[in-house]
Formats: sequence, C-alpha cells, structure tokens
Amino acid sequence: MDTRIQFRVDEETKRLAQTMAESQGRTLSDACRELTEELAEQQRKIINHDQWLTEEINAAFSKLESGQSKFISHEEANLDMEARKMKIRNKAKK
Repeated sequence: MDTRIQFRVDEETKRLAQTMAESQGRTLSDACRELTEELAEQQRKIINHDQWLTEEINAAFSKLESGQSKFISHEEANLDMEARKMKIRNKAKK
C-alpha cells in the first residue's frame, strides 16, 4: 500500500525545485519520492548495522561467559596490530 506525504514550502522554493527536477527529466514528485527512498535506504543500512553489531556483541559476551575468550595484553595487541598493518602495507607496495 502506498502512502501520501504532504509538506509545505514557500512558492519560490517549489518553483526552483520544480525547474531543477524538470531539467533532469523528472517531476518534483519523482524527486521527492527518490529522496524519500534514499533516506529510507540509509536508515535500513543503519538498522542492519546496529543489528549486526548487537549480534557480534552478544556473541562476544557468550564466548566470555562460556570461558572461550582469550585475553591478551595491551602490548600484545599493539604488536599484533603493527604486524597486520605491515602486512597490508607490503601488499600495497607489490
């Protein structure tokens, strides 16, 4: 089911927007619909990312609670990260 969105702008804004839309072979209604669809798609991506992040956090806590986690020191983490960066830099040079 489609729904209708209605909003108000001043006459000059409408005229300028309509002229721009028409210069692109679209109606103002088409341009508003496309913008609304783009905004909705951006929100879907945010929702999907939030859902993924929540799942990852829950999995990490489950792993911690089951005793499957391995903790490393700050120094070990830094050394590991530097090794990873070096590997990426070396690949980029080839």
